[in-house]
Amino acid sequence: MWVNKGFSISTNKEYLDLPLIHNFLSQEAYWSKGIPKQIVKKAIEKSPLCFGVYKGEAGKDSFEQVGFARVITDLATFAYLCDVFILPDYRKLGLSKWLMDIITNQSELQGVRRFMLATNDAHSLYSQYGFEQNVNPELFMQKVLKNPYKQ
Repeated sequence: MWVNKGFSISTNKEYLDLPLIHNFLSQEAYWSKGIPKQIVKKAIEKSPLCFGVYKGEAGKDSFEQVGFARVITDLATFAYLCDVFILPDYRKLGLSKWLMDIITNQSELQGVRRFMLATNDAHSLYSQYGFEQNVNPELFMQKVLKNPYKQ
């Protein structure tokens, strides 16, 4: 756990506020609008590294989650950073930079060859941590499903 100026960051999944995370991802995040709660829960369970950002010290008497990030990785060669957010009331406090510093210096990720992410609007944040546009985007392919959360 990391503590700084009344906030903390932890990778302990027991501290994560699933309703808060689901609410933000399903209602606010452009990349996951409408995502069902059970999918968010499964994604967290299956991701080896999840980072909760908290007001107060996580695990102590009074703390509340104010941010989140998840890394999908094999912990050897590849990592994908996703679902990164800081709640609106806690932005402009340096929390996203602190979170990125912790994630990019995480010991389990130091050996990965490719660390990727996708963003619509935070290029300036991520470029401060060594992320850059793909040099050969033509090598990458994707399959996007229409309305993947509709059943």
